[in-house]
Amino acid sequence: MKRDVPRTVQPAHGRLGVLLPGMGAVATTFIAGVENVRRGLAQPVGSVTQLGTIRLGKRTEGRSPAIRDFVPLAGLDDLVFGGWDPIPDDAHRAATVAGVLEDRHLAPIAPFLKSVVPMPAVFDQFYVKNLHGTNVKAGKTKRDLAEQLRDDIRRFKRDQKLERLVVVWCASTEIFIRSGAVHASLAAFEQGMADNHVDIAPSMLYAWAALMEGVPFAMGAPNLAVDTPALQELALARGLPIAGKDFKTGQTLMKTVLAPMLKARMLGLAGWYSTNILGNRDGEVLDDPESFKTKEESKLGVLEHILQPDLYPHLYGNVFHKVRINYYPPRRDNKEGWDNIDIFGWLGYPMQIKVDFLCRDSILAAPIVLDLVLFMDLAQRSGMQGIQEWLSFYFKSPMAAAGLVPENDLFIQQTKLKNTLRYLMGEEQITHLGIEYYER
Repeated sequence: MKRDVPRTVQPAHGRLGVLLPGMGAVATTFIAGVENVRRGLAQPVGSVTQLGTIRLGKRTEGRSPAIRDFVPLAGLDDLVFGGWDPIPDDAHRAATVAGVLEDRHLAPIAPFLKSVVPMPAVFDQFYVKNLHGTNVKAGKTKRDLAEQLRDDIRRFKRDQKLERLVVVWCASTEIFIRSGAVHASLAAFEQGMADNHVDIAPSMLYAWAALMEGVPFAMGAPNLAVDTPALQELALARGLPIAGKDFKTGQTLMKTVLAPMLKARMLGLAGWYSTNILGNRDGEVLDDPESFKTKEESKLGVLEHILQPDLYPHLYGNVFHKVRINYYPPRRDNKEGWDNIDIFGWLGYPMQIKVDFLCRDSILAAPIVLDLVLFMDLAQRSGMQGIQEWLSFYFKSPMAAAGLVPENDLFIQQTKLKNTLRYLMGEEQITHLGIEYYER
């Protein structure tokens, strides 16, 4: 089978800036982790870009290069970190307060971490009720605040002598906002910024500022942000990639593994009860019902999208699905997720699956941030624009083109990701048909 012509991918020359709105547990775990890896002090476990391989051609060819050798990704040594946070702590202090990493991963790189100081944030407690901050910008209008963010991006690029940048949202979950008239077009959105419209949240200002400055933007929380016609219009007009939403880390990661198994074997589902305890800043923010509503919407949609109850009403047409998140400070970043799953099999006989996932939220999120930085930069250098559905592998609530049902099955998402990389480099798509090995 003839290979495709490779897409033109610009080389990854020069330094790549990484700007992170929110420099708490996830961001500092990511930054400190990359620096430990750069110094040979640790391995980038969990990073597909750094440890993953990709099969090329037939199985008999034995071609499975490392992904980082197959596609022209930016090198870790070229990454330069910055960001914003309403709390003024430098990355070392923030990482120490978060308590995710042990001193053996912080002390050797303390001077480096102390040099990463957050810029004043665009922050409004109306959108994140349980968070307080003093390192905050002031402006008469939301447009004023967004223009200040643009100034920050330009200054960071100039001062750090950067060739390119990527922005990845690592900040908190905002209150639930539905897409409305103010998000329907870029013109309406920009007028809404001037009018201080209540449905334009800070995350949207960061996204607008990044796109206006020619910078790809990925949304790591379930906030609406780039999942709006207005900002998608801007991304397409500027020829920029966008991606989101909500890093897929703990409990939902498990759902996107187990639910496809049930569907593949045509096993029925009666109910799925999920509850979590966590005590980090994310847990504190989600203790507010309005922020939890945003997270709940993200977590609840996964099962319906995977199981397709309209196609399989006898198996999945009456599923009771409940999600709870409880703030429990003693657990800090070490989240625990319990799942009770009531299933049924042959002739309707009931069975149960119980999962107790004692995970570390930021440890699972940090490699996602790294992969998104490198893949979003690759997408921009490849001329890819708009929603990057091939990166749905990393998100709880993946964005998709209008009229498309998002794909949540982790294994389909992985196939989509790797086939996109093959497409970029002019390699054959892998279908796993394999009939050529048996027919003469």
